[in-house]
Amino acid sequence: MRKSVFLLPALVVLLIVAVSSVFIVDERQKALVLQFGQIVKVQEDPGLGFKIPLIQEVVRYDDRILSRDLQPLEVTPSDDRRLVVDAFARYRIVDVEQFRRAVGSGGEEAAARRLDSILRAETREVLGSVSSNDILSVDRAALMLRIRNSAITEARALGLQVIDVRLKRTDLPPENLNATYERMKAERDREAADERARGNEAAQRIRAQADRTVIELVSDAERQAQIIRGEADARRNEVFAEAFGADPEFFEFYRSMTAYQRALQPGNTRMVLSPDNDFFNYLKSDSRPTAAE
Repeated sequence: MRKSVFLLPALVVLLIVAVSSVFIVDERQKALVLQFGQIVKVQEDPGLGFKIPLIQEVVRYDDRILSRDLQPLEVTPSDDRRLVVDAFARYRIVDVEQFRRAVGSGGEEAAARRLDSILRAETREVLGSVSSNDILSVDRAALMLRIRNSAITEARALGLQVIDVRLKRTDLPPENLNATYERMKAERDREAADERARGNEAAQRIRAQADRTVIELVSDAERQAQIIRGEADARRNEVFAEAFGADPEFFEFYRSMTAYQRALQPGNTRMVLSPDNDFFNYLKSDSRPTAAE
């Protein structure tokens, strides 16, 4: 009975000690065994680990790829056009011993703050060496690679591996937006004025060409019309000459009748002529042909 009284507490103590000496590391973690703050063991493989109860402690760190969003950062490119940059980084803990020595008991949050400082400094340095147009163009992929490569060396001192750095957004500061919009508007107005001026110049050139073409066409048409009228007059005179040669008396009579028709129009037509004028020969002649003739 006495033995069982002492044996049971001893078994409980041994069980507690055994349980306290065992720890589990899953596949998402890395672990350090510390003794009085000093690293005595690194557990990187998932599974069971052992430590001395009460003397040693286990510190676990995330072995996954972590993300870190930077606070909006104002940079000044080489053309002194200020920009506000919003970026984020992906990283992971690759050397837990170095990580522990670098950040101490601050852990992952302290490392993230120090990584922020590194990324902000490298972002300012890289973006400050180029123009704002380079930052806003397709060349920004090369700039992000430069920032990442520059941050890799400094992050290695923290036991971290910087995997990627991305610029999510690049904007102008609020106080510069209105000035930038006004400058863009002025540039567009100037371009529109230039386009209108070129359009007016082209329109005047086209109108001048059209006017010259019209004059050329009208002149050519008038020339052809004069030629046709001349040929027609020549043909008419030729017909009249043939008719006059065939019967000169009838031709003279016909021309006189045509002259009477044109001269003696209805209305208030008056002609002042001498009575013996040849114009009225056929009106006063008594030798007019009769119907029988």
